[in-house]
Amino acid sequence: MTMTLEEAEAQDARDPLRDFAAEFDLPDGVLYLDGCSLGPPPRRALVRIHRCVDDEWREGLIRSWNDAGWIDLPQRAGAKIARLIGALPDEVLVCDSVSVNLFKLAGALASKRKGQALAVEADEFPTDQYIAEGLARLIGAPLIRLAPGERPPAETGVLIKSLVHYKTAEIADMPAEEVAARAQGYDIIWDLSHAAGLVAVDVEKAKARFAVGCGYKYLNGGPGSPAFIYVARNEADGLEQPLSGWMGHIAPFAFRGDFQAAPGVARFAAGTPPILSLSVLDAALDVFDGVDLRLVEKKARALGSLFLRQVEAFGLEAAASPARRGGHVCLQSEHGFAIMRALIAKGVIGDFRAPNLMRFGFSPLFLSYADVWRAAAILGDVLSSNEWRKPEFDRRGKVT
Repeated sequence: MTMTLEEAEAQDARDPLRDFAAEFDLPDGVLYLDGCSLGPPPRRALVRIHRCVDDEWREGLIRSWNDAGWIDLPQRAGAKIARLIGALPDEVLVCDSVSVNLFKLAGALASKRKGQALAVEADEFPTDQYIAEGLARLIGAPLIRLAPGERPPAETGVLIKSLVHYKTAEIADMPAEEVAARAQGYDIIWDLSHAAGLVAVDVEKAKARFAVGCGYKYLNGGPGSPAFIYVARNEADGLEQPLSGWMGHIAPFAFRGDFQAAPGVARFAAGTPPILSLSVLDAALDVFDGVDLRLVEKKARALGSLFLRQVEAFGLEAAASPARRGGHVCLQSEHGFAIMRALIAKGVIGDFRAPNLMRFGFSPLFLSYADVWRAAAILGDVLSSNEWRKPEFDRRGKVT
């Protein structure tokens, strides 16, 4: 059953998360449904980047590594993310990108399982597949591409798996997957990129030991924000990090010639931390102080369901609608690219995923039910008017 705008506004009045929208700085006239790809800027993050540049870098110069605490930012930001995924504060480190962190973690685990296969689903996010493929080729390990939902075969040593699928938004059963992994004897590296900051993740309760995730989607850390890596405390010291850079050394400023790994997850650092972007992420994470992620996940699903109900009369088919869904939905159309471009021109911003998916993200901290109602109405207008057929909406840039 569809909802009226008045009903959507009444739902907003009852929303326990409604006040968080004031934390974000979004342009007027924009309905932003792409937080699943790039979160918008929190106001406190914009303040922080100016302070970092004007005071800490310009005035403090190199002294700010100590005076402003730059050197400890990877651990401080990591501890904030740890709370959001159910880890201990010293089990998460902010560093590098998801791709690099996947390589480091998969390489460390594979070196303990020589001859065993790396496994990844054939419809997994591309970088997860590419890293698995490249590492398998580098170390001479077999690579197994699984069908969706298929269990890894007996020869598997490491499985790379997203908690929230980037197309369907289906949330995997982390505890059940970990039980299966322990029974068969393989390790799972969880990609939390579409989960962290939106889904009520609890790695400790699920007995998950290894994960990576990005900082620029629901964590709102800005374009190219550094990623994070999680390694359970009792596992880290038994792993050899293949990218043994100086920041992963037990004493980087001793400048020794040989590598001795730092204890715990700190050994998974490599190069110098990117302080400007790390500072933005660190400030953005403060938005989550006091946030109950169970409410966030519940609202995300409710917003997505509202959108699907409102648009089901438009003749567009949903790619999937799993029972437990993350923060986005996808609609299928052979004209999806042009339709999305026409929507963006009208101030409704989503994204397109080849070959035919229009993806709409529902970030609960800044989106209202009325926002989603209006976005669905504008989509209806674009379709009924055939505005998407204009030639300018079929011109593709490098990023879709």
